[in-house]
Amino acid sequence: MKNILIPIDFKGNEHLLLDKALEFASNLKSKVWLLHVAAPDPDYVGFEAGPQSARDHRANKLKEERRQIQGFAKKFEEKGIDAEALLIQGITVETILEKTETLNIDLIIMGYQTYSLFYKIIFGSVSDSLIKKSNIPVLVVPLD
Repeated sequence: MKNILIPIDFKGNEHLLLDKALEFASNLKSKVWLLHVAAPDPDYVGFEAGPQSARDHRANKLKEERRQIQGFAKKFEEKGIDAEALLIQGITVETILEKTETLNIDLIIMGYQTYSLFYKIIFGSVSDSLIKKSNIPVLVVPLD
């Protein structure tokens, strides 16, 4: 396995996922692609972008997320593992699946958290959707 994709959602428990991914990447001598899929711009989905303060807040959040994911990639590189950080705006599952093809990903390692039925009805589950739609293996790491 040459390429591993690790989707990151920044919910605060990434260290468990990253530790497991580090173990796999080290043993398999794989390149790691860390991917955060940010929500698309409001204009993209047909909404007004809002006042300047809202746009500034969004820009600052994206900068912080980019800084964080680049920091994660640096930690992999410090362990001798080739790693790249990507922050892409888009629809989460579709963007992850698109990147698996364009980056020739052999394995997806992603986290899983338990949510209430109400949450799943409203927001769905990225893990469940990827497992159903992916043509490549998906390793799910419990984060609860």
